[in-house]
Amino acid sequence: MQVKILADSACDLPKSFYEEHNVTLIPLKVFIEGNEYEDVKNINPKTVYDAIRRGIVPKTSQASPLTFEEIFTSMAENNEDGIYIAFSAELSGTYSTAVMIFDQVKEKYPNFNLTIIDTKCASLGQGLIVKEAARLAASNVSKDEIVKDIKFRCEHMEHLFTVEDLDYLAKGGRVSKASAFLGGLLNIKPVLNVEDGKLVPIEKIRGKKKVFRRLIELMKERGSSLDKQVIGISHADNEETVLEVKAMIEEEFHPQEIYISSIGSAIGAHTGAGTIAIFFLNE
Repeated sequence: MQVKILADSACDLPKSFYEEHNVTLIPLKVFIEGNEYEDVKNINPKTVYDAIRRGIVPKTSQASPLTFEEIFTSMAENNEDGIYIAFSAELSGTYSTAVMIFDQVKEKYPNFNLTIIDTKCASLGQGLIVKEAARLAASNVSKDEIVKDIKFRCEHMEHLFTVEDLDYLAKGGRVSKASAFLGGLLNIKPVLNVEDGKLVPIEKIRGKKKVFRRLIELMKERGSSLDKQVIGISHADNEETVLEVKAMIEEEFHPQEIYISSIGSAIGAHTGAGTIAIFFLNE
């Protein structure tokens, strides 16, 4: 029987992906002006970015324990083997909740065979791992081999990104409010990475053009065999810029493919509009 792949909405893959590749979606939650939404299922990222531009601060929460319980119980009853590829445990409680519910379900169904992996990744860094796992599962590759591939990619996935407005990272405690204020005044753009599941600022650069040139330089320094890779770019309602960045990457590295996605509602609520992120494998 084909291994079932599960992924939460923090991987920033579109709704159509889950439907077309038989991947089970676990939505994070988004709250705007008292309304609760399930990420991907019933909210569009543009709704979040439009709210942010109107000065509204959307809130998010981890995936619901009840969702995990329903999905895991159904799989256990149907004797389905699965792999849940989870959002970084450093950035969300979703992974911990999944492990807790799995332990509960396993008490009733001791043969339930599910592997839960903390990717220590976010957005399309996690999404590229899910995409490859879904491809391997569809090719009837064994569960052990898929898990091995996922773990390798988790360890080697680079996340390079820059945000339009430092205020959103300040609200999430990622940068100080003072540096966010000064950054806005001086047109300073931060370059950040995800290291060991945590958000880490690398450097600050003045001016939009310079920051994208620096991202390309960092790809050269950190990437491995970029011409043989699928490189991911995700963006927060910033299609014009994402096409510029795509052209720069194509010219420099000639990758196998560049996959573009929108930063989803749950992640976008924290990054704000205008964010650009690039994902690829290192050594």
